[in-house]
Amino acid sequence: MESSEAIRPEKMGPLVMTETWNTPGSVESWERSESIYIVRGERAGIAFVFLNDEIFRMKLFHGQVPDLTTTPAVLAESCIPHLFPVEEDEDQLVFTTSCIRLIIEKTSFLIRVENLAGEVIMQQNLTSWNPRGASHAEYDMQPDSHFYGLGEKSSFLDKRGERYTNWNTDVFAPHLPEIEALYESIPLLIHMHGELAYGLFLDNTGRSDFDMRSHGVAFTVGCSTGAYDIYFINGPEMKDVVKRYTALTGRIALPPKWSIGYHQSRYSYMNQQEVLQLARTFREKNIPCDVIYLDIHYMDEYRVFTFDPVNFPEPQKMIAELGELGVRIVPIVDPGVKKDPKYEVYKEGVLNKHFCRKLEGDIFFGEVWPGISAFPDFSDSRTAEWWGDLHKYYTDLGIQGIWNDMNEPAVFNESKTMDLDVMHFNDGRPVTHEEYHNLYGMMMSKATYEGLAEHMAGERPFVLTRAGYAGIQRYAAVWTGDNRSFWEHMAMAMPMVLNMGLSGLAFAGPDIGGFAHHTSAQLLVRWTQMGVFFPYCRNHSSIGTLRQEPWSFGEEVEGILREFIGLRYRWMPHIYNLFHEAEDCGLPVIRPLILEYPRDPHVTNLCDQFLLGDNVLIAPVYRPDTDHRSVYLPEGCWLDYWDGEVHEGGKHILAAAPLHIMPMYVKAGSFTAEGPLKQYAQEEMEETVIFHLYGAKAEKDFTASFTLYEDDGHSFAYRKGAYSQIAVEAKGTGDGLLLNWFYKTDAYKPPREMLRFALCYPFFSADDVDGLPEISLDELKEGRKGWARNGKSGAILIQVPDERSGGELRIRAGN
Repeated sequence: MESSEAIRPEKMGPLVMTETWNTPGSVESWERSESIYIVRGERAGIAFVFLNDEIFRMKLFHGQVPDLTTTPAVLAESCIPHLFPVEEDEDQLVFTTSCIRLIIEKTSFLIRVENLAGEVIMQQNLTSWNPRGASHAEYDMQPDSHFYGLGEKSSFLDKRGERYTNWNTDVFAPHLPEIEALYESIPLLIHMHGELAYGLFLDNTGRSDFDMRSHGVAFTVGCSTGAYDIYFINGPEMKDVVKRYTALTGRIALPPKWSIGYHQSRYSYMNQQEVLQLARTFREKNIPCDVIYLDIHYMDEYRVFTFDPVNFPEPQKMIAELGELGVRIVPIVDPGVKKDPKYEVYKEGVLNKHFCRKLEGDIFFGEVWPGISAFPDFSDSRTAEWWGDLHKYYTDLGIQGIWNDMNEPAVFNESKTMDLDVMHFNDGRPVTHEEYHNLYGMMMSKATYEGLAEHMAGERPFVLTRAGYAGIQRYAAVWTGDNRSFWEHMAMAMPMVLNMGLSGLAFAGPDIGGFAHHTSAQLLVRWTQMGVFFPYCRNHSSIGTLRQEPWSFGEEVEGILREFIGLRYRWMPHIYNLFHEAEDCGLPVIRPLILEYPRDPHVTNLCDQFLLGDNVLIAPVYRPDTDHRSVYLPEGCWLDYWDGEVHEGGKHILAAAPLHIMPMYVKAGSFTAEGPLKQYAQEEMEETVIFHLYGAKAEKDFTASFTLYEDDGHSFAYRKGAYSQIAVEAKGTGDGLLLNWFYKTDAYKPPREMLRFALCYPFFSADDVDGLPEISLDELKEGRKGWARNGKSGAILIQVPDERSGGELRIRAGN
C-alpha cells in the first residue's frame, strides 16, 4: 500500500512533458471514392463515411489510401455507406443530410456538426498524433456540458471533471472513484449540452483515454496505438444516441427467462453435496432462485472443461437433481489452459496452434489459477470455433450457461495481463496484444455464446462475462467485478450500472452484498432490495468472508429478503418486457432520470435513485442505520408503491424507509405488469397476468396505454414469430373509465385462462363494471369472472377470460 512518500516532489518527475505532435494541416484536396469522402491535409487525411442521416465515421489516415476495415464491435449491416450532397467554397466543405450539416474548415481542418437550424452540436478543434503512434482530438465543451456513458466506470453519473482510461484491467483493489480503468472498455462518450446530445464512439481496441478534466473549455479523446477511428452519433435526445449506438454495435439477445431470476454464488461452493443442499434450502424456505454458480474449485486442479472427480464425482446426476428443483448450474470458465502435456485441451491447443504466441513463434505462457497456462487466440476464427465446440462437454451434462472470468485477460504478473508484443493472428491481419487487448474478453464470450448455441438445440444460452468491449452486449451479461461489502460500493453500483445501460450493456449488475470483505445484515438487506430491480441479479461472496445466502442473518433478514426476491419474480412479466424493449430498440432496463427527463436540471447528476423502465422510480437506502431518505420526484404525479400516497413531482420529498421498506413510486397514469409468485422463472403454473393501472382518472383527458410482450422464455422460436403482444388501453369517459385490450400479435399462447386488471389507487370511486358481477376477493382468487374491491388498498380488481379477440369494459364512477 502506498504512503504519502509517493507524492514527494523529487519522486514525481517532471510535471510537464514536451513532445512533438503533428496535425493534418490545412485541407489541400478532397475526393469521393465510391461512397467514401477522402479529405487530405498537408500531412495526413481524414476519411468520412456516412452510415445514415445521423451517423458518420471519421478515420485519420496517413498515406494515400485509408484502411476502412472495422473491428468486430460494429455490425456489418450498419456500415453501408450513404451519399449526401456536398457544397464547397474557398473556406469550407459542407456535407448535408436530412438532419445535420458536417462542416470542415479548410484552413484549420476544424470539424463542426450543426443541426439544420444552425445550432452547433459538436466541434472538433484539433486532431493530432505523435511519433509513438498515439493520436487524439480536442472537442469543445460548454459551461452546461454533461457527459455520460463510457460503460463500467467508477464515480458519479455525470463524468464531467473526470478522466478515464479504457484498458481492461483485473482490479481487486477497492473500486474507488479515482480508478480510471476497470474490467471493461466501452469507448462511447455521450455529450449533452443545452437541449442537444450526441455520442462519440472511438472504435480502437487498444488503450484509449477520455479526458473531461484537464483542458478547461475542451475535452479530449485519444488512443495510445492503432487507428483514430471515431463515429459521430447524433441525438438530439440522449435516447436517440443510445438507440443509434446500439443499432451500430448491436443490442442484447433476449436472454432465457431463467437468467433474469435470482442467482446465488460464492467463491466457492466446494462440493456436490453443498450445492444440492443449497438448492434444497432455497426450496424449503420458499425463497425463489434460478441459478447456482460454480467457482473455480469445481474443476480438477483448475483445468477448464473438467470436474473435480473427488468433490464433484457425479456432475450429471447433480445437475439432473438440481433440474428437478428448477435450479440451473452456471460454471466458471477462464481462458487460461493449464500447461500439462497429459491434459487433452492443452494438447489439442498446442497441436492445432490455437494459443497466443510471441513474435518469434513461441507460445505465450502466463501464470493464473492453474499455474503456468496458455491462452487461446480468439482472434483466429478456427480457435474461436474450437473453443466454442469444447462447450459440448458442459451442454451434454445439461448446462446452459457459462461464466467467463479472468478474460481481460488477467495474468499474475506485474503488468496484470499478456505481454504487449504477443501476436494475435486476427484471421490473417496480425496485430499485437497492445492493439487487441480490450477485444480479447469479448471475443472469448462470442466464442462461448456461439458454441453453446450450436449445442443447445434451439435453446437460448446465457453467458456472463467480466471483461468486454463495445458490442459485448450481443453475447453476454456483464457484472461489475470484484466489489467490496462497503456501503460506498453499494451506492457506486447505481451510477456504474446506469452508465453501462447508456453504453448498450442493458444486462448488467453488481455482486449483491459485495464480493470481498464481510457483509452485514443491514447491508445485505439494503443491497438486495436494490439488486432485485437491477437487470442482472446475483448474490456473490468471496472465500473467507461471512456467508451471505438469504438466511445467513436470522429470521427477520430472511423474511425481508424472501419478500424482495419474491417481488422480482412477481414483477417478472414487466422486467422481461423491458428486456424485450432493450433487444428491440436498445433502451436500458434501468435508466437514470436524465434519460427520461433531459430538461430537468435536478437530475443531470442524480445517481442515488433510478427508473425501472420509464415509469417506476426506485430509491434505495444506501447508508447504515437509516430509516428515511430524500427522494427527488420529477414532473408529474407519483404514487407510493406501498401505500398509494400521492406526491406531486418536481420536488424532493422525505420518504420513510424502515428496514423492510425500500421507497418505490409509480407514475400516475401508467401500467405495470405482474404475475404469480414462482420459485423459479419457468415453474409451471397458471400464469394469470395482472395489469396494474396506477392513479386512473375519470376525466376525459385521461389516457394510459401499455403493451406486454410474451414468448416461451427459453427458445429462439420468437425470432420466427412465435410471440404475442397484448395492448391495454384506458381512457377517461367523464363518468368513469373505458378499458380495452387486444392482441397485436398472438402467435404464442401463455398457459393461462384469465386476465386480471387492477386499478391501483384510482382518483375516483368505482360503482360498477358493465357486464360483470361484483364478487368477493376469494372468488376472484378461485378464478371466477367478475370484479371485486380490495377494502385494504382501495384497488378495483377485474378478472375476465383471456380471449384472443380482446375485449372492452366500462368502469362507472360512483356519485
